[in-house]
Amino acid sequence: METILKLIDSTNTFLWSYILIVMLITLGLYFTFKTKFVQFRYFGEMFRLLGDGASKDAKKEGKVSSFQAFCISTASRVGTGNIAGIAIAIIAGGPGAIFWMWLIALIGSASSFVESTLAQIYKVKDGDSFRGGPAYYIEQGLNKKWLGATFAILITISFGFVFNAVQANTVATAFSSAFGLDKMVIGIILSVLTAGVIFGGVHRVAKVSEIIVPIFAGLYILVSLFIVATNLNYLPGVFKLIFESAFGMREIAMGTMGGMMLTGIKRGLFSNEAGMGSAPNAAATADVSHPVQQGLIQTLGVFTDTIVICSCTAFIILLYPTYAETGLTGIELTQAALSSHIGPIGNIFIAVCIFLFAFSSIVGNYYYGQSNMEFINLSKTGLNIFRVIVVGMVLFGSLTKVQVVWDLADLFMGLMAVINLVAITLLGKYAFLALDDYTKQKKAGIKNPVFCASNIKGLENVECWNDNKFSKEII
Repeated sequence: METILKLIDSTNTFLWSYILIVMLITLGLYFTFKTKFVQFRYFGEMFRLLGDGASKDAKKEGKVSSFQAFCISTASRVGTGNIAGIAIAIIAGGPGAIFWMWLIALIGSASSFVESTLAQIYKVKDGDSFRGGPAYYIEQGLNKKWLGATFAILITISFGFVFNAVQANTVATAFSSAFGLDKMVIGIILSVLTAGVIFGGVHRVAKVSEIIVPIFAGLYILVSLFIVATNLNYLPGVFKLIFESAFGMREIAMGTMGGMMLTGIKRGLFSNEAGMGSAPNAAATADVSHPVQQGLIQTLGVFTDTIVICSCTAFIILLYPTYAETGLTGIELTQAALSSHIGPIGNIFIAVCIFLFAFSSIVGNYYYGQSNMEFINLSKTGLNIFRVIVVGMVLFGSLTKVQVVWDLADLFMGLMAVINLVAITLLGKYAFLALDDYTKQKKAGIKNPVFCASNIKGLENVECWNDNKFSKEII
């Protein structure tokens, strides 16, 4: 572990972090302009598509619906980063860090659209369903199998192991604070539940995510809205605090401006994962008639994660007058803030929410690892060993120190993001052309556009879009 920490200290420097930030913002802006602000222009269409995906019955065919794919990716996104991570960002970077989280979400959502659309274009058949993601479009689109394999290994370590340890760590801390339970007990319970789901494959992951994510994300939002509604007179002051801190002369004079931006952007990236290359693994599983449809749905996931759920946590904390004087951070600060608003039940409510959010994240993260293990042709025995290690990391995360797992998460997240951002920059033209194709069909009055690979000039090595079964369903 000492060797790993030395690697983190030497790699995760300000220079490295700023390089990643520059890439994220520059490419996010580039994709925003190249797609003609797709994240805003098609905002209404995103909700229509999500509604259609939720009503579609894919179970009869053994498929994963677009709504289920959205829930898998949202399950991975909506976790400790939305609750514990926001508290850490506010304490470490100040209230202004929230603004930079919002900004990275708005800009990064265009990157999310491009990577998820590419995942759909280059997805491959997996029995009755599909799989794909950056490793697949790197191999097929760039003809760089070695680079795809490198990404597959990184995402497996990041999500299957490190990020799941982060989720388990926050659950153990929350339940220890709320109920006084031993962290070992929580770790064992969480490990057993994880094993029960991940040994059932992608369809079980999809079903669990489809249930947990809408219900408890909705409940968390409703509680947050109640708190905001009962503190409306303080809300303008909260917004003033966020914006003044984000651009304040005090922060510039004290030399904390860069640190605040860095904190907000890093936490924003960890939370919504835009451009990181994680969500495309879920996007590729969806059974849709056009890649852009799932690209738009996954873009909505970024808004849901950061603009909605992260903001809920931020308001809960910033409406707590003495949040900066408690000496608390992470999940314990969020618990204290919520308890101040709704009483002792707030401590229990956050513990339950973080358990369910983290559990859904664990199974979503596991699927990302599984999909990439299949990319490198891991045997069935090897896949089962991978599952056992995932369960072991959940137990490990429940017991270890929080800073260790957060630092590991930041390191591997950065390595993944750099590889993926380079790949989607080189392949982005196909996502732009696919969006143009979708737009033309919509303007022609086609409600559900259909994609054919032959209509995109230069597009090769595509498995699933040469004979589109949806062609008979154009209306």
